[in-house]
Amino acid sequence: MQTAPNLFKPETCVNRQRAAAPFLPMSRKEMKTLGWDSCDIILVTGDAYVDHPSFGMAVIGRMLEAKGFRVGIIAQPEWTSKDPFMKLGKPNLFFGVTAGNMDSMINRYTSDRKLRHDDAYTPNNEGGKRPDRAVIVYSQRCKEAYKDVPVVLGGIEASLRRIAHYDYWSDKVRRSVLFDAKAELLIYGNAERPLVEVAYRLSEGEDISELNDVRGTAIIRKEALPGWSGLDSSHLDKPGKIDPIPSPYAEIEESCASNEAETFDPKEAEKAKPIVVQLEKKRPWENVYINLPAFEQVKVNQVLYAHASRIFHLETNPGCARALAQRHGDRIVWLNPPALPLSTEDMDGVFGLPYQRVPHPSYGKAKIPAYDMIKFSINIMRGCYGGCTFCSITEHEGRIIQSRSEDSIINEIEQIRDQVPGFTGIISDLGGPTANMYRLNCKSPKAEETCRRLSCVYPSICHHMDTDHTPTIDLYRRARKVEGIKKILIASGVRYDLAIEDPRYVKELALHHVGGYLKIAPEHTEEGPLSKMMKPGMGTYHKFKELFDKYSKEAGKKQYLIPYFISAHPGTKDEDMVTLALWLKKNKFRLDQVQNFYPSPLANATTMYHTERNPLHKVSHTSERVSVAKKGRQRRLHKALLRYHDEKNWPIIREGLTNMGLTKLIGSGLHHLVPADNKRGGRGAGNRGYKGAKNSNFAATRFTNKQFKQKR
Repeated sequence: MQTAPNLFKPETCVNRQRAAAPFLPMSRKEMKTLGWDSCDIILVTGDAYVDHPSFGMAVIGRMLEAKGFRVGIIAQPEWTSKDPFMKLGKPNLFFGVTAGNMDSMINRYTSDRKLRHDDAYTPNNEGGKRPDRAVIVYSQRCKEAYKDVPVVLGGIEASLRRIAHYDYWSDKVRRSVLFDAKAELLIYGNAERPLVEVAYRLSEGEDISELNDVRGTAIIRKEALPGWSGLDSSHLDKPGKIDPIPSPYAEIEESCASNEAETFDPKEAEKAKPIVVQLEKKRPWENVYINLPAFEQVKVNQVLYAHASRIFHLETNPGCARALAQRHGDRIVWLNPPALPLSTEDMDGVFGLPYQRVPHPSYGKAKIPAYDMIKFSINIMRGCYGGCTFCSITEHEGRIIQSRSEDSIINEIEQIRDQVPGFTGIISDLGGPTANMYRLNCKSPKAEETCRRLSCVYPSICHHMDTDHTPTIDLYRRARKVEGIKKILIASGVRYDLAIEDPRYVKELALHHVGGYLKIAPEHTEEGPLSKMMKPGMGTYHKFKELFDKYSKEAGKKQYLIPYFISAHPGTKDEDMVTLALWLKKNKFRLDQVQNFYPSPLANATTMYHTERNPLHKVSHTSERVSVAKKGRQRRLHKALLRYHDEKNWPIIREGLTNMGLTKLIGSGLHHLVPADNKRGGRGAGNRGYKGAKNSNFAATRFTNKQFKQKR
C-alpha cells in the first residue's frame, strides 16, 4: 500500500498557537468568548452536537481545529429559511455539510417506508428535526445564505450518493447528489485526510475549482482531467487490459549500447560504472480512469446499472483503485481514487483530540439516546474485511482495517473513568464495525495493494489474511487491569468465521466479556440468500456455538448467543424463509426485533433488489437472475415468518404456507409451524402463551429446555 503522509504533520497547520475551544462554538456569543470575529469553516449537521469521537462532526471539527482553523457548528438548523444558516456569519473558507451519523432517509423511514416518530441523534429522541435528503436541503440553504461560499459535502449520506444510485424511497435511479445539492466538492469515506488537504489548500489561496486531484473526493467537470487515460466501460464489457508501461530507461540503454568503446579496460570500466538510481515504476492504475455507463443509461437500463455497480465496487481498494467518471448530460461526475487509510499514529491522533465527551451545554439535561448508548464505549478500529452486500461500510469506510494503538485505547478508558458523568466502572464496548478485526491485516503487502476481491472472508478466508487474534486478546487483558474498571463488555458484532480460526479468542470472550448474551449475525440459514449476502454457512455458526458453549460451561456461566437475521433479502425465496422459521422453532428462538432488508444506496444488495441481477459476477443480459421480494404482501410474509410465534402473524403465514403447498406445517403438533386457527396454540405450534424472559434490546430471546418442556 502506498505510504501516506502523517495526518498531523506541522506543515499543514495554519496556526499552531491557537488553543482548543471548550466546545466548538454554536453561537456568536461563544465565538466572542473565544475572541473570534468569524469562522474559517462552518460545519452544518443533522445531528445534535455531541463532542465525542463517535460523532462525525466532532471528529472533523476537532481535527480541523488541531490544524489551526476556527471551526463553528450549526447543528440541526431549521431548514425552511436561510436565516439559521447565517447565525455564525460568513465562513472564510467553506461550509461543510452532512446529514449526520445516519442517512437522513434511513433515519426517518422504516424498511416499509413508514414514517418514524423518533430520532436517537436528537435531544429527547424527538423526530422531525432534520429534513428528508438533508445533504441537499442544507447545501441549498447555505447557497442561499452566502452564494459565493463553497460547499463541501461529507458523511455517509453523501458517500452513498456520489454517483447515480437507486433510491428506494422514490423507487427510481437518482443522479449524483452533487448536482441536486449544487455543491462544489464531495468527500466520501472517512474524511480526515482529504478534508485537511482541502482546508489547507484553500487557506493557501487556491480556488476550490482547482482542487481536482484530492483523493477521496468527487467533483463535477466538463471532461476528464488532463493527463489521464481512459478505459471505456459504458457497455457490457470488462475494462480493457492496460498496456504495459514502457521502461523509462529504454532509450538511455539503447544510446549507451551504441556508444561503447572499441577497446575494453576492466579497471577503467569499473571507475566509470554509473550509479544506478532505481526509480519507482509507474503502477498500471495510476492516472487511469474508467468511464462508467452514463446516468441516462443506468436510469432506464437495469443491466447497465448492475454492470456499473460491479465496476464501482471493484475500484474501492485505495492501493489500486482507478478514478471513475460518469456522464450526467453534458457534464461528468469525477471520482478520484479513495483516500489512503490512516496509520496507527494517525488514528491515535484523531482519537486523542480534546473531546469533552458530552453533549454541548446548550442542550441542558435533555437526553440524546445515541449518546447514552455509546458514552461508555470505545471505537478501537475502522473498516471491515467482510464486504457484506447489504452493509454500507464497504461503500463508506472500505475494507482496509485501521487500528489504534493499545496505549491510545487504554488512555481513552482512563478518560471515561475520570471524566464522564455517571460512569460505574463498566465499559459497554471495545469494538467498531466488528468486534474482532482489531489489528488484523493482509500478510502480503503486494496482495493488499493490488487485490480487487469484494470480501477477504467470502467464499472462504483468504490465505493472505492474518487471523491471529493475539493483539485483541492482549488488549482485552490489559484493559481489564485498568484501575476502577469492573467489567468490559463486547457489544459490537463478532465475526464468528474469523473467531473460530483462533479459539483462544472465543475462550477469552466467553470467560470475561459477555454479560449473559452475545450478539452475532448469521443473517440466514439457507445458501440462496447467504450467497447473495456473502455470508458464511450455518456450519461456521455451529462451530462457533460449540466453542462458545464449551468455554461458557467451563466458566460456570449460563450465556446465550443472540442471532440476528434479515428477512426479504435479495436471493430469498418464500421457502427459504419457511426453512429459517423452522430452524428458529427447532432451536427455541423467539425473535423480538425483526426488520426486512433495507436497500441503502450503492450497496451490492440494493443493486440486486433494483435490477434482479447479481453484480458479484460478470453481468450480461443472460446472467443470473435474482429472486427479490418487492411486493408488500410478500415482504410482510417474510417478516412474519421470523416471528412465527406471534399470533398476529398466523393468518398471513397460513395463507403463505397454503400457497406454497406446505399445509402440512399448519396444525397443533410440535412439527407444525403455526396452528390451524388463533383460538389456541396447541402443543408448541407457534409457542403461543409462552411466558419466558424477553428483552427487547436483543434480536432474539432463547428459552431454556426446562421452560420449553413446561410449555409442552
